[in-house]
Parts: sequence; C-alpha cells; structure tokens
Amino acid sequence: MTTQLTPNFLSDIVRAAIKRGATDAEAIAIETTEFSVEVRLGEIEKLKEAASRGLGLRVLYEGRQASASTSDLSAQAIDELITNAVEMARLTSVDDAAVLPAREDFASDGSGDLALYDQAIAELPTERKIEMAQASEAAARRFDPRITNSEGAGCSTTLGHMILVTSAGFAGEYRGTNCTLATEPVARQGEQMQVAGWRDSQRFFASLDEPEEIGQEAARRVLRKLGGRKVPTQEVPIVFEASASEDLLSDFFEAVNGEAIFRRASFLVGKLGEQIASEAVTIIDDGRLRGGLGTRPFDSEGLPTRRTAVVENGVLRSYLLNTYTARKLGLRSTANAARGLVGAPSVGINNYFIAPGPHSPAEIIASVKQGFYVTETIGFGFNPVTGDYSRGAAGLWIENGQLTYPVEEVTIAGNFRDILRGIEMVGNDLRFRSKLAAPTMKVSKMMVSGD
Repeated sequence: MTTQLTPNFLSDIVRAAIKRGATDAEAIAIETTEFSVEVRLGEIEKLKEAASRGLGLRVLYEGRQASASTSDLSAQAIDELITNAVEMARLTSVDDAAVLPAREDFASDGSGDLALYDQAIAELPTERKIEMAQASEAAARRFDPRITNSEGAGCSTTLGHMILVTSAGFAGEYRGTNCTLATEPVARQGEQMQVAGWRDSQRFFASLDEPEEIGQEAARRVLRKLGGRKVPTQEVPIVFEASASEDLLSDFFEAVNGEAIFRRASFLVGKLGEQIASEAVTIIDDGRLRGGLGTRPFDSEGLPTRRTAVVENGVLRSYLLNTYTARKLGLRSTANAARGLVGAPSVGINNYFIAPGPHSPAEIIASVKQGFYVTETIGFGFNPVTGDYSRGAAGLWIENGQLTYPVEEVTIAGNFRDILRGIEMVGNDLRFRSKLAAPTMKVSKMMVSGD
C-alpha cells in the first residue's frame, strides 16, 4: 500500500522528532507530476513524464539545526530520517537566529481565492501539448524565409503539491499548476546566423499566449538580430526592453536580499527610508497576486504571504526577509522564506516586479535622440557590495526616436546607484511570464563600450 503524504502523516513525524529530543521541528513534503515534450523541425525529439515525491525534516536542538530528506516513505526510512536529523543537529554549532516563527505569526487561513490550480492544465491531453509545440515552431519557421532552421520548441506542464507542518503549531498545504510553451528559431542572412527564442508560462491554460503568437514573437526577435554590429564607446541613454529590465530587477534582488544585508554584502545596508531611485520606480513583492506564478498562501516557514513595497516612489521601504535574516537584523519577516527538502530556508521572491508606469514603449523610444535599446543582457557582471554593474548586451540603436540597426558585442556599464536614480521613464507593458516581471524602462545615461 502506497503511503499518502498528508498533514497528519507529517505531524506524526514532527511529534516523533520532538520525542527524540529535538527542541523544534518542521516537516515539508513536495509532490510533482511533470510532463515535457520537445520537437524540432516538426518531429518529436523528447517526450518525458515523471512523478516525484519527497519529504524533508528540519530539526532544531538548543539553537542548533540540521536537516535530512528522503523519497522512501517506509516506516524504517522515516525512523532513520528522524534519528539522523536529530543526531546531526546535536553536532552543529549554536546559532541563536535559527528559530521557528512565533506561533501567533503563522498563517491561519487557507489559500482562499488565489487561483493556484487549473484543472484544464491537469487534464490537457498529451496530443494537445505536442500540437502546441509543433504549432509554435511552425509559426516561427513560416514567418520569414530568412528563418532557415530551428533549435526546437517545447511544451511542459507541472502539477505540484506542497505540505508544511511545524512543531510550533502550523499545518498547511496547497496545490498549483503551471504550463510553459517556448520556441527558438534560427535565422540566416548571408554568412551570419542568429538564434533567439520566446516563451510564456502561466498557472492557467486560458492565460497562456497562443502557440502562433509565441512562434511569431520568437521570429521577430531573431530577425531583428541579423546584421548586428558594434558601436563606438560612448555615454548615452539606455532603454531596457521589458525582458532586459527583468534582468536588471533580478540583479537588484541580490542587493535587497536579507542575507546580503545582514552579512553587509550590499550597497543598500542602512538605506531603509532613503531615496535610492527616481520617483518613477516602485518595486513590489506580492505573494497574494491572484493567479501569479509566485503566489502561495504561506511561505516556506508557514507565514502568511503578503504584498511588500520594497521600493516606493524611489524610497527603499523594505528588504526581503525570512525569519532568520529578520532576526539577524532586528526586523520582521516579509514572508519570503523559500526552501527545498533539505537545508534551512533561504530568502526568495514571490511575485516580484517593477510597477508599471504611464508610458508606452513607443513613447519611451521616441524620447531618445541617440541611444541604445537593450533587448538582451549577457553574462554576470553585478557586484551587490559596491553596486558596480557591467554586462554584455545586444539590441538596437536608436536615432531620432527610431529603432535603426541591430547592435551586438557591446558592454553596458554603470553603478546601480546611478542606474536607479537615472530611471526617467517606466513603461505600461508589465506582463508576468514568470515570478519576476518588469516593464520597459529608460535610464538617462550609461556607458556603452564597443569598438
């Protein structure tokens, strides 16, 4: 008989850990059913369906902590899991910040109407997923004769179930769905070849872009890269396309992450309440956004998720924290705990985004006499301690408010303090395709290094 993962089953494990000597304990279970298909030139290359489930146990013993996990749910395996976790905790170093949240802080209600699970994704036939991938690739390939090949297209779905139980009095669970569709065409012009892709990912099937739309957008993106060239080194306004703005926002998370703050490894240490960006910038983390890919009723420690204004009209209002980092800083958790089956909770994002502004992307581009429209950033070049930023970039050159020719093999550089303060315009084109999203943005000036 297959053991069922339920809150009661996890509660028994937590109680057993306490009986073995643990001061506190928390058990987490994660079950997933994943399907993916990859096609290339219309033919199926890979087809995979897999189900997995696992259980993790974190125990605390007089300020010490340890964790262990297993996918074997037999009585003997669970007994060994508990024994090993408790014994390891006794051997680790004391850390006074390693505690569970206070009982009164735990989430008390269910998921409510957060729109986490879509039965249409759960029931989506295999044949339909294959057709979607093929249709997306076909739409890209027939878009223009310069599209001569394909790196393929893929469709994937995930059904997930998460349960968390702690000795401090929390027990909760939720289920979620996800569907992703992507394609990556290849374009050729003379001797030059370029590759680019496009994708969409949503919790609800009805919210997913049509396969043809994804294919056509991928085609447009690869075609505009043909004929790319360098530009002379100069300081000019930079317009970050939405997808490039997302890369910028991801870098900013490294600096606002509570782990970087308490380790004093961020240029934002001690900056709460200060103006760190232009008034056009508001950055939000929202775990309650209905249907969001990062939405959940509680974080990985059982705290109720919420909407946190990280930056509000340019003022730094909050860091992103879990219980550990909040305790280190003398603050309260923002319910941003994230974790897998093993290890202590880290700090993660829920639905993390730059709030949209009033300007269309066309208006933003039109405001630039001469500058660089960045569609892609490449590599890693951000130092959260100093704020120094330097990345490879590609995109299109702007002349007199018009996109002219493609640019590649250049570097954009500046300091994040100046970048944030220099954001002059924020677009109205915010669209979530993952847990992180940002609109088009214009920065007053950055250094572009080319020839």
